Amino acid sequence: MPLLEGAGPIRIDGGPVGVLVVHGFTSTPRGMRPLCDGLAAAGYSVSAPRLPGHGTSISECNRTTWHDWYAEVARSFDELRDSCERVVVFGFSMGGSLSLRLAEQRGDEVAGLVLLNAAVFTTRPDRHLLPVLARVIPSWPGISNDIKKSDVVEQAYDRIPVKAAYSLNQLWSVVRPELGMVSQPTLVFTSLEDHVVEPENSDYILEHINSVDRHQVVLPDSYHVALLDNDAQTVIDDTVDFVARVTA
Repeated sequence: MPLLEGAGPIRIDGGPVGVLVVHGFTSTPRGMRPLCDGLAAAGYSVSAPRLPGHGTSISECNRTTWHDWYAEVARSFDELRDSCERVVVFGFSMGGSLSLRLAEQRGDEVAGLVLLNAAVFTTRPDRHLLPVLARVIPSWPGISNDIKKSDVVEQAYDRIPVKAAYSLNQLWSVVRPELGMVSQPTLVFTSLEDHVVEPENSDYILEHINSVDRHQVVLPDSYHVALLDNDAQTVIDDTVDFVARVTA
């Protein structure tokens, strides 16, 4: 299946500290490029994998599940650890869900955790329809381009793959009960106005993890896709500082 232009994985070899960067649902590593470049400029090794079913087609995405996405995250994490002394994990939106699962499973192997508008639930009423809709329709109107800044376009599907969305909900049901296993230093970025992931997700995560070192940064001038929005530099700068602190 051909890739969308620029949708492939990002790998930048740098110093002995690595950062795994995980993109969101229906999007690609291309939206993570500003962060990857900022981390690389600070001397870190960076890996931003392309999750299966992303950057190709909606139909292919519907043939994947959260197990496939998580397997690629775990594989990329192990690959980065083979060449780095310590690895911090950054996850955006669904990438945050997968990063939380990795932190739950890998413990101290994860040196720190950064979450940007991460999700572990939704209050959307149509969530109750997913088990049925996943059997009868391939997609519904999309969630991409939730960006306050004008003239910026996210590389993402313009519609939601329904079967894949149902699997995402199943991922949340696995992650939520084990949030107490997360004890790594954690930095949480939350957009004040987000039309995709309810900001209450950040509060829930912070309340249920067991990290002594946990901090939240509210982004006042960005919507969901904050790395392409007005607060992008805050996310980049604070992430670079966090990585330096937790791996010192």
